[in-house]
Amino acid sequence: MTATTLTEADIALLVDRFYEKVRRDPDLGAVFNPVVHDWDQHKATLVSFWSSVALRAGSYRGNPMAMHRSHPISAAHFDRWLALWRETSFEVLDAAHATEFCRYADSIARSLKYGLGLDGPGLDRNRRPLGLPLAGTDP
Repeated sequence: MTATTLTEADIALLVDRFYEKVRRDPDLGAVFNPVVHDWDQHKATLVSFWSSVALRAGSYRGNPMAMHRSHPISAAHFDRWLALWRETSFEVLDAAHATEFCRYADSIARSLKYGLGLDGPGLDRNRRPLGLPLAGTDP
């Protein structure tokens, strides 16, 4: 890979290496191995997802929030996922693209954690995006 051009093949390599680590990880593997029955297909879907994020390919058609909602995922799983993602990104991509992919991953993890209600102790269930209060509640 060159320092200036990111390709879908680069993303495929990143996804492949990353999810091989996930499969072997004692914490993440315990969540995903029982529910992912075809890892090759799952990785192809994730290449489409990340290509849509990074290359604006528009090829991913799915709902990540819905896909993760039924699984026994904790905030600690997100921390581990991000640590493995960072490690693998910097192993596979040049520093600039690895940094960019880590920013994407941080943002996506934040969004998923928020949507799954895992975004911190003392979560205010009345909180709304942009800090706006729910109608009929005290600010």
